[in-house]
Amino acid sequence: MSTTRQLPMPTVPYQALEEDLRRRVRGEVRFDAGSRGTYSTAASNYRQVPIGVVLPSTVDDAVNAVAVCHEHDVPVLSRGGGTSLAGQCCNIAVVIDWSKYCTRLVSLDTERGTAVIEPGVALDNVNDELAAYGLMVGPKPSTHVSCTIGGMIGNNSCGSTAQAYGKMAESVRKLEILTYDGLRMWVGETSDEQYDAALAEGGRMAEIYRGLRDLRDRYLAEIRTRYPDIPRRVSGYNLDSLLPENRFNLAEALVGSESTLVTVLRAELELVETPAASTLVVLGYPDVTVAADAVNDVLPHEPHALEGLDDRLIELEHSRGLAEKALRELPEGSGWLMVEFVGEDQDEADRKARALIDDLGRGERAPSTAFLNDPEEEENLWEARESGLGATAYPPQGPETHEGWEDAAVPPQRLGDYLRDFRELLGRYGYGAAALYGHFGQGCVHTRIPFDLMTAEGIARYRAFAEEAARLVVAYGGSLSGEHGDGQSRGELLPVMFGDAIVSAFQECKALFDPDNRMNPGKLVHPDPLDTNLRQGAGFRPWEPSTHFAYPEDDHRFSRAANRCVGVGKCRGEENGVMCPSYRATREEEHSTRGRARLLFEMLNGDVITDGWRSEAVYDALDLCLACKGCRSDCPVNVDMATYKAEFLSHHFEGRLRPMPHYSMGWLPLWARLAAIAPRWVNALAHTPGLSRLLKAAGGVDRRREIPLFAEERFSDWFARRGPNSTGELGTVLLWPDTFTNGFHPAVAKAAVEVLEAAGFAVEVPEKTVCCGLTWISTGQLDTAKRVLGRTLEVLRPQLRDGTPVVVLEPSCAAVFRSDLPELMHGDEDAHRLAGQTRTVAELLAERAPDWRPSLQGERRQAIAQPHCHHHAILGFEADRELLRESGVDVEVLDAGCCGLAGNFGFEQGHYDVSVACAEDKLMPAVREADENTLVLADGFSCRTQIEQSGSDAPLHSAEVLAAAVRGGEPVPSRPPPPSPLGKAAAVAGATTLVAAPVAFAARSLRRRFG
Repeated sequence: MSTTRQLPMPTVPYQALEEDLRRRVRGEVRFDAGSRGTYSTAASNYRQVPIGVVLPSTVDDAVNAVAVCHEHDVPVLSRGGGTSLAGQCCNIAVVIDWSKYCTRLVSLDTERGTAVIEPGVALDNVNDELAAYGLMVGPKPSTHVSCTIGGMIGNNSCGSTAQAYGKMAESVRKLEILTYDGLRMWVGETSDEQYDAALAEGGRMAEIYRGLRDLRDRYLAEIRTRYPDIPRRVSGYNLDSLLPENRFNLAEALVGSESTLVTVLRAELELVETPAASTLVVLGYPDVTVAADAVNDVLPHEPHALEGLDDRLIELEHSRGLAEKALRELPEGSGWLMVEFVGEDQDEADRKARALIDDLGRGERAPSTAFLNDPEEEENLWEARESGLGATAYPPQGPETHEGWEDAAVPPQRLGDYLRDFRELLGRYGYGAAALYGHFGQGCVHTRIPFDLMTAEGIARYRAFAEEAARLVVAYGGSLSGEHGDGQSRGELLPVMFGDAIVSAFQECKALFDPDNRMNPGKLVHPDPLDTNLRQGAGFRPWEPSTHFAYPEDDHRFSRAANRCVGVGKCRGEENGVMCPSYRATREEEHSTRGRARLLFEMLNGDVITDGWRSEAVYDALDLCLACKGCRSDCPVNVDMATYKAEFLSHHFEGRLRPMPHYSMGWLPLWARLAAIAPRWVNALAHTPGLSRLLKAAGGVDRRREIPLFAEERFSDWFARRGPNSTGELGTVLLWPDTFTNGFHPAVAKAAVEVLEAAGFAVEVPEKTVCCGLTWISTGQLDTAKRVLGRTLEVLRPQLRDGTPVVVLEPSCAAVFRSDLPELMHGDEDAHRLAGQTRTVAELLAERAPDWRPSLQGERRQAIAQPHCHHHAILGFEADRELLRESGVDVEVLDAGCCGLAGNFGFEQGHYDVSVACAEDKLMPAVREADENTLVLADGFSCRTQIEQSGSDAPLHSAEVLAAAVRGGEPVPSRPPPPSPLGKAAAVAGATTLVAAPVAFAARSLRRRFG
């Protein structure tokens, strides 16, 4: 079979198509290279660059888009969350992305327990709307934060709750569909009277109904004998739903058809009641195959969910630090079953769980057990299970893994024997390290296999394995796909499972709905070979540019880093975590971590994005990246878009004049030092009407932002005047005078000195000017950042050599030392020493003074805390929460995402609206709703500034709270006083300076660069 990669079709022949779409579609129409590159792949091995992308504003808008495509005879692909794993969501077609606008819960009938829903809404979002009524959609895939209702219908999605509620097909009552040639109708169960009415309608409706009845009758015997009778048969079309005993259910028949037959416009779903209480039992066995054997012992207890996982998955989760607390709840064993029971109250759920434990304890295969009925503990363990794909994608040792045979299903009663044979098959092909986990209660097994998809030999081995694996699963009476669908990965193998007759029936069904093969062609029916259109392939040779960062986790290659994303779309979630704030604000695929990763991949691939580092498409996508580093921790495969953005900006602007914010805010440490000469005058200048507007315009700062006030005395000057004041029985620490704390909020550093000295440390502060280079890194001025960091390492050399802890109060600066510095100056041992010696106050006290804690006077205080994104992503906030708890403060850590200011981002012109939208998503409502006696904590300067500039009182740094406990006072933030207005003469002089200084600085920069 050919393994050549299919190149994208040119856009020039589609100019008339684009013009017609723009004229007749009210939504967004995009044929630019950036948009096409963003949608070139999903979560599969495949890549096909689309003709164009349409984001319809309404369902009727999508109908118009399909009509235009029909008139121009071009293919169409409906796409939901873009998380499909088998290649269904990429094609050389016009992609209709429903997920931005078509997200409405159209109607809800609580008495009947049904809802009509548009296809673009994410599952978690619609369940949030339904929660007030005690209802939810039954199936819950692991991608529930981002998968859409339309995508779930297209794939016949399942998830862990399918154990109780069945596949998506069982939840669909009716579908409003559109054929490629324009027939629009609602379909569902079809009585004889309804069938006769359809025939009486005549035209295409009669043709389809008559054709389907005839097809069913001709293939009746094969349908009844060749479809495996198992809970998780997802492969193929659901022709069995057309059988008389299934009431000729056309809606069910179309579920799982992967956009190859019709476009789904709306769906009427049957909802289920939200469980009132749940209990999780974890059963431990010597091996995952023994755990699979035990499924037969568990099923009679009718669990709500029954999942399996092996020791390889747990090993990988541990190695990547995923859900560490949850994994500690696992009982002894090397293979586990997670068994969930639900009830009308906690007692009922607990009784069911204990009955299972008692029953299994009497058997020959008595497992070790763990009993969890605390909702937080249960959720943690479910998150660990749902992190399976991320944990297995990039094992610490060994090659990357891929889909391709990741969701086969067999009868649950035969699962253990199947897994033994499947393991033997993996071993014969050299794929033995694959983890095995999945929905064991329904016989569905997930895995990612280290296929070599970049050499002809490896691709041939992949093909041979897939063919043999198909024969194995069919021998067990199973299905090639038990959840993810066929797409291109398994479409070619369907004859092995169904035989030639049923495959012919699939082809006839396809021809009936889509006679010209324009609906997602090459998938499921008449499929492209499974080893073509590969995202990698034997000809894969991406550009390997030289870079500033080392990318040690990616073989020191930027191309591997840019290809790290596996497409699960967690960055498109809106529920929790930090990533991706810009996507939450814009709902644009290119503003998700995944979309940006796709564009970087295309930039290195070079056939869609052809201008490399100079690409405006990539720049535009990265422009709204807040560099929050949330993806570094929240992404299942730890894509680090903040680092990629800094790398890109450094090359994009090499030898060119940069945007003004790169000079104003990117060089903030320098301006802060200059402002320290006359801070009152600078503050007055920056806040005098007219001058303030001029200053903001000159620096590229949004006019709606207030320029932060410089402190009247920097912390470093105060400390030099005051000197150390402790005997240091616990040793010496170096307190880092970061630009933000030193120049703007020195009271925070003074508070830290008070705390550290009270704990028994001698505090030192660098005698020379130092900087972590953060502002230069975030603006991509990496050569300058390296020079700044090099000087810093020289100044700190004595402390680095004697192991002195470096205490950093600003989380973003601490994160630079922990992550950016060792990757930017990889191989410099002092850089790695500083990374290892950097501590927060909480970390230092936990390590060096575990028995000392200050305590606030009176009753325990309540607080809400907004962790800085870099604190969340790199440092972790647990030590801080525990220290505050031990000091008398009960902290609710807000799960509010990024504050939206993110250093220079929220100040820059063009970013204000997104910045405020991020803050108003969850953070500011939580701050405003807090009780007046509740402390508001924010260790990050950006977070404190955003909260203040959003109209709330100044938040506290945790060091200020601890210092108040030391002195027995009330925690009160200390900020610079408001400035006095300038006189007219001073204002004129200041205006001249404001205009001249940035221009002179830019001119000097250009002279230095070009001579």
